[in-house]
Amino acid sequence: MKLDLADPTWQIDLPRHRSVAGDAPVAGCAFSRDGTVAAFALGDGAVRFLPADLSAAVPAGAAPVHKGAVLALAADPAGTGFVSGGDDGRLLRLALDGSVSEVANQKGKWIEHIATHRATGTVAASAGKMALVAKDGEVREFGPHQSTVADLDFSKDGGRLACAHYGGVTVWSIGQVTLPPRRFAWAGSHVAMKWSPDGKFIATGTQENDIHVWRVAQAADMRMQGYPAKVRSLSWSADARWLYTSAQPVFTAWSFAGKGPEGKPPLQFGQEGAGLITVVAAHPTAEFVLGGYDTGEVQLGDIKSRRSIVIRIADGSPITGLAWAPDGFRLALGNERGDLVVIDLRR
Repeated sequence: MKLDLADPTWQIDLPRHRSVAGDAPVAGCAFSRDGTVAAFALGDGAVRFLPADLSAAVPAGAAPVHKGAVLALAADPAGTGFVSGGDDGRLLRLALDGSVSEVANQKGKWIEHIATHRATGTVAASAGKMALVAKDGEVREFGPHQSTVADLDFSKDGGRLACAHYGGVTVWSIGQVTLPPRRFAWAGSHVAMKWSPDGKFIATGTQENDIHVWRVAQAADMRMQGYPAKVRSLSWSADARWLYTSAQPVFTAWSFAGKGPEGKPPLQFGQEGAGLITVVAAHPTAEFVLGGYDTGEVQLGDIKSRRSIVIRIADGSPITGLAWAPDGFRLALGNERGDLVVIDLRR
């Protein structure tokens, strides 16, 4: 991705974008696998599609697919559409033509988190204290865990699934070889989790305003403190060198080169936003990162130059979703007010 944040025109002109008013708050957003469509999960039960091409016509508003709020959304790893979860207990597959098929139904539970693994075509979802794993028409259950599953993520090869919960993280073997679950313990509530792209680390944000990281091979752990709020969003750089975190007024990145970050301060860079970062999203291939603020501001940061630029001006509505298209030039964002935005960074 060729983008020079030192170019003064970036400080003056906002990138091309399309903004559509939704009918409910945005819980999250995602791009389809081919990057042609951005989808937005809404609090009224609908999933709204917008074309990534800003010159294309905007389709009419979407009808609800869940009876209640949509809580989780991701690109379908085994198709061209999306998968969604709601507080109606349903895990759904959504085709781009608007058709819907049910993957699982956990009546009385919320499907709050979804993880996908593109190479294996596997979908995982949280349902109360259980984790569901769907592949090739089969749905398997893992658990129960100590508490409600607060987040989940796949290992690099897709053969293991990590589930965050009160007291730590449990890793399940979900591939051909079945092994006993492995527990990474740390007291307290873990509210967000991401497995590093190289498979070496599992990171969580905790209720105690810090992050906890385990080195998977040795089960060694480290704790990084000093946040003014709970870290609810984590994102690894594509090369697994940096872990970006929310809950700071500037971009905050922990280095995992060499021996790792324990005992060292994080790298902090960029313009200080008028508030705290609520969502972070690392670029799929390059050294850029997006940060959405609780004021509605969105910044694009470059860790190589230690610079950032404002690509969306604060409007008072917290950013609740950020997603990169696979091409790394377009992005989607949503906020608490219900604005659905697609931005094209090509100039």
